[in-house]
Amino acid sequence: MDTPRIAVWKFASCDGCQLSLLDCEEELLDLVGAVHIAHFLEASSRVEGGPYDISFVEGSITTAADAERIEAIRAASRLLVTIGACATAGGIQALRNSRALGDLVQAVYPAPDLIKVLETSTPISEHVTVDAELRGCPVSRHQLLEFVAAALAGRKPDLPDVSQCAECKRAGTVCVMVAHGTPCLGPVTRAGCGNLCPRVGRGCYGCFGPVDGANCAALSEQMRKLGLDTTAIAALYRNFNSGAAAFVEEAARHD
Repeated sequence: MDTPRIAVWKFASCDGCQLSLLDCEEELLDLVGAVHIAHFLEASSRVEGGPYDISFVEGSITTAADAERIEAIRAASRLLVTIGACATAGGIQALRNSRALGDLVQAVYPAPDLIKVLETSTPISEHVTVDAELRGCPVSRHQLLEFVAAALAGRKPDLPDVSQCAECKRAGTVCVMVAHGTPCLGPVTRAGCGNLCPRVGRGCYGCFGPVDGANCAALSEQMRKLGLDTTAIAALYRNFNSGAAAFVEEAARHD
């Protein structure tokens, strides 16, 4: 596409995924020369109206106002791309989905009657059509650049569709679960982080969400053999991607 107009939007999130884009540094300078950034409040106070060729959306939907705003953004965007665990799976805030919202609000806020939120924290895809998802907590800056480069070239982006275990194998990283008995979500987690945790001896925390076809039941059985009880197994799946369907279902099996 010719000089695409790009917008970056924030919903309920920590801003980490937007910072990943800003962290591109030198690459970002090249990117600015190839695209027109029309809306990106994390980087500039300048705001231009739509339509936009690509909208990158960070964050989950947690209020009625959020639900209305994402509809308007969808209508103004040719491509809508969700970035990060909050936008693709509801984020860490989706931990509330399995509990009574009223109890949580009462426990946290001194004036609960002032809190107006939806019962659940949900991914963008539950509200509007999403053209692509870039997972991670935070999203990979390399995947962000790859998506834009692919859009400019008119090709399909080259994004990981294998588990974290494949990424570890390619890097020659010793399996922490086999070698040390360390609980690890790598077998059911999508690759993309560069096996950050396993390469320093820690188990994968599932930051990039479940890989397609994840066999969580088999992994949970292995966790049981490592000595984890049902509470600990459920807790493994209730993390940054606690709202992802495969992790929701497996955690519920161990409640």
